[in-house]
Order: sequence, then structure tokens, then C-alpha cells
Amino acid sequence: MFEKKLSRREMLKSSGLALLGSSFLGVSSCVQASTDKAKNVTSAKDLPFRISLNTSTIQGYKLGVEEQIDRCIETGFDGIELWVRDVEDYIKRGGSPEALAERMKKGNLLLENMIGFSNWISDDDLLRAEALNIVWRDMELTARLGGKFIAAPVQGIRSIEKEKLPVYAERYRKILEIGDQVGVTPILELWGAGALNKLSDTAAITIGAAHPKATMLLDFYHLFRGGNSFESLRQINGSILPVFHINDYPAQPPRNELRDSDRVFPGEGICPFREVLPILYESGFRGGLSVELFNRSYWETMDVKTVLQNSYDKTARVISESGV
Repeated sequence: MFEKKLSRREMLKSSGLALLGSSFLGVSSCVQASTDKAKNVTSAKDLPFRISLNTSTIQGYKLGVEEQIDRCIETGFDGIELWVRDVEDYIKRGGSPEALAERMKKGNLLLENMIGFSNWISDDDLLRAEALNIVWRDMELTARLGGKFIAAPVQGIRSIEKEKLPVYAERYRKILEIGDQVGVTPILELWGAGALNKLSDTAAITIGAAHPKATMLLDFYHLFRGGNSFESLRQINGSILPVFHINDYPAQPPRNELRDSDRVFPGEGICPFREVLPILYESGFRGGLSVELFNRSYWETMDVKTVLQNSYDKTARVISESGV
């Protein structure tokens, strides 16, 4: 994994694209970097975060999960977020989670996180009980894939009632305890247009859970869409966040009218990455920045290779330009 990251970083640093803005590197250093592997050593600070992909970004191409993995490896991603439903489809076709785990291992691709859904926080006792069975099943699948984390978005309630924050925290703790038995940590996910859209409420639930592995899954678009201030990230211990969704958003439509499909490549919208990424870095975050998009116009106008390359390159660029 380390070897792969260094060669990819060096390529970005010395290529003609100059994605990392290294103005002191010319054509001669480009040639030297490609022929002299001894020079292929860069400081980890050049890119302090992993660059990963949430496969939602390419879901419009309807690729099998094995091809999703292969494409990410070919592009040079450090990690991947797979969807439970895609892995289940693969298993129905005769595949095994262990085979996928081996595929990722051979490609030095980290399974950052799994994407699954359930009503684990529902006020309905029956629905919640059924959801806990789903959580257990999805966590076991994640473990067989070699993963350590699974997203836990808030579904099954219409809004967050402040007086019930301790109740929500206890329900989150319940799935954390299931995770203890399986070896997988559920990450409480904030959705900008969902019930849990405030960073303050997300923090209150994770703190209230009083569990050593409690953590949260944040997203630049969702933080903005929910009306949060990026300055609030200064209050978060970034070192416990395993992954953070990266994307961008346009100036129009207005914030409260933005939809998931409006998200664009990092650097193509108005997200102030030059201010926010240093805040995230200073908070202690050193995890994966995972590109998460649902942009139909990309699927209709670009092939999958172009979308993947843009996702990687544009993320590398905003990280570099932020100065972290």
C-alpha cells in the first residue's frame, strides 16, 4: 500500500499535468522520475490524506463490483467504498466476499467503508428490531470483505427531536455494541437534507453513546446543505474519523434546494477547500477523502475512465492547493 502511494504521489508531483503545482520540476525531472525509482520517495505531507472512491460516483455505468474494484486499482485510488447491494448481487452470481477481499488486497486497495441502509434509529420497536438484524448481517458481510467500517445514516425518523438526543445516542450505542461482536464499526452519517443534518446533533449522539469507537461520517456537500459552518470542524477530533466524503457544489441552485445529483468534482464548485482542508488537517484527520458523487450528467457525457481519472486528479489538486 505504501509503495503504491509513493509512486502515485511522485507521478502526480512530476507529471506534465503538474497537478500538485511543483513548478520547479521540468521535463528532465519527469524523465528521471520515470527511470530512477530511487527518486520515487516523497514526504507523506505532500498528500496527507488517502484518495478513495465511493462507487456511487460510477453507479450510472452499472458495473459489477469486481470491475468497480479493478477500475479503482487501475486509476490509482488508495481506497474504495462499496455498496452492500452491489456485493450481494455479486454473491448471487456465484462470487464470494473472500474473493473480493483478495482482489482488493492484491491491488493494494483499502476497503474504507461499506454503504448500507437500515432503520436502526426508528421509534418503531418492530422496525428497529428488524433493522438490527440487517445491521448484523451487513456488518458480517463487511468483515468477510476485510472491512472495518460501515456507514450508519439516520433513516426511519422524520426529524431530530432535541429532547430525544440521549435516546438516539443509546440506539447508536446498540449498533456499536453489535459492531464490537463482529469487528466492524458503524459510522454515524450526517445527511444535509435528512433528519440528521446538523454537525452539533451528530456530535451529541456520538458523545452521548459513550462508546470508545463512536465516530461520524461527514461530507463537504452535506455539511453545506445542512447549513453547518465549516469552522465547527475545529471542535471535532479529526483523528477518529476514518473517512470523509469529498465533493463540491455549485453556487446555484440555492443551498436549501440543492440535490445529491448537483454534486460536482472537487474544485469545480464553490466549496472553500483552501480554508477547510487545513482546518480538517489541524483537527487531526489523516483518513481517506472518498469522492462521492451522483452526477447523472457525468454518466451521460463521459466514459467511466474519464470520471474516475477526474475524480482522482481533481481531488489531488484541491489537496495540494490547500497547502496541507
